[in-house]
Amino acid sequence: MSNYTHTIGWIGTGRMGYAMAKNLLDAGCDVSVYNRTRSKAEPLGEFGAKIVDTPKDLSDRDIVFTMVSGPNDLLNVTAGQNGLLTAEKKPQLLVDCSSVSEEASARTRNEAKKMGVAVLAAPVSGNAKVVKAGKLTIVASGPQRSFEMAKPYLNAIGIGATYVGENELARMVKICHNLLLGVVTQNLSEITVLAEKGGVPRHAFLDFINKSVMGSMFTRYKTPAFVNLDMTPTFTPELLRKDLDLGLAAGKSLGVPLPVTQLTRDMVQKTIDAGHSGRDFAVLLEEQAKASNLELKSENLEVGDGL
Repeated sequence: MSNYTHTIGWIGTGRMGYAMAKNLLDAGCDVSVYNRTRSKAEPLGEFGAKIVDTPKDLSDRDIVFTMVSGPNDLLNVTAGQNGLLTAEKKPQLLVDCSSVSEEASARTRNEAKKMGVAVLAAPVSGNAKVVKAGKLTIVASGPQRSFEMAKPYLNAIGIGATYVGENELARMVKICHNLLLGVVTQNLSEITVLAEKGGVPRHAFLDFINKSVMGSMFTRYKTPAFVNLDMTPTFTPELLRKDLDLGLAAGKSLGVPLPVTQLTRDMVQKTIDAGHSGRDFAVLLEEQAKASNLELKSENLEVGDGL
């Protein structure tokens, strides 16, 4: 018997949302999809998706996932005009995979609760390429019963979901994760420049790091960008700054000093001020090289990303 016994609605088919929805379709799920720009959702029709005109049209689905750009988008597609929660019929469960603030998430949860709809906060870690490789990670919080209902679908989207408790705890986990992302990227930039200025080719240094106990899926994934200076955006400095600011605000609120995070935030801001907006956050490497009087050149080598 199939684990996929619920009908699924999907809101948001940007680079991430498209890949995530396609994973559900590939798993054999019954999926209907809405995107503000309909043309971005229509290619999913080739894989069995039904495309609808408004979020409200998904109200008859059992579970509805949202993967949108920010807090205002989340509020609009749920409680705004023709929003998911404005129809007479309601889904049983709303699963929000967007990266939004705890405040926006809690507001959405409260609006849904009034309508008798349970909510899981389920932010993700990865990008579209990670999704396609089946290695997306998901952290979820909300009612345990709702998590068990959504679990087969979360597992179909990624490598598996981690349940951390009630309410907005998943948002805290995602913020902490992205603080580590920023700090690791800044430090990886620093040590890579240090090694190269000492005479070590970037590809050789990163190959060693990736084989060592300090290597990770992330360091392997970022190696091609560092070696060949391909800054096609997967996650921009502006988005990283936003998450660092959220983390610093949380630290202040909870009385947790975050001095390394603050220094990293300063370096990210410096990178943005240098005109790197819209590029991949691996441009931290370029700013570190500039500060070190090192002229970076692409090594033009074929290196794996571990995916």
